[in-house]
Amino acid sequence: MRAAMAVVTLCFLSVPAFAQQTAPAAPSQAAGRTMVSAADVTALIAKAKVDRKEGQALLAQSMIQLAPYNVSLEYRAAVANAAVHDKEAELFYVVDGSGTLITGGKLKEEKRTNADNSSGTGIDGGVTRRVAKGDFIMVPEGTPHWFSAIDGTIVLMSLHLPRKADK
Repeated sequence: MRAAMAVVTLCFLSVPAFAQQTAPAAPSQAAGRTMVSAADVTALIAKAKVDRKEGQALLAQSMIQLAPYNVSLEYRAAVANAAVHDKEAELFYVVDGSGTLITGGKLKEEKRTNADNSSGTGIDGGVTRRVAKGDFIMVPEGTPHWFSAIDGTIVLMSLHLPRKADK
């Protein structure tokens, strides 16, 4: 129950529903932050548009780091790799834009990126969904997921939810 409340709290802290005006979060300021304002989100999106290199599909910026949680803003301008997180669920909130998300199935050309994550060039099989501004999507741990199409750009709030440690 406590984990569920933390998820709900962090989700509401990261959507543009706050009126307080503060300076945008620099990466070094994300640690220990418990609030990101609508103005912060707008500034992060503007920064992503400027900082994204030609041909770079995805630019992620940390908004809140409160161990063991990390809330990021993902600015996606093109299709990137598919992913699987072995020990974390991932919650997405679509801040702006739209695209196609595939979950499930099997990674194509799977490569281990580290001890807990894999990536691939796409997904064979799975469930295809159109996602758009305002949608929430929960991807369970161990589930392949891939934004297979991006309509212009899509801006996401991404929250990784670590599995509770086994006792």
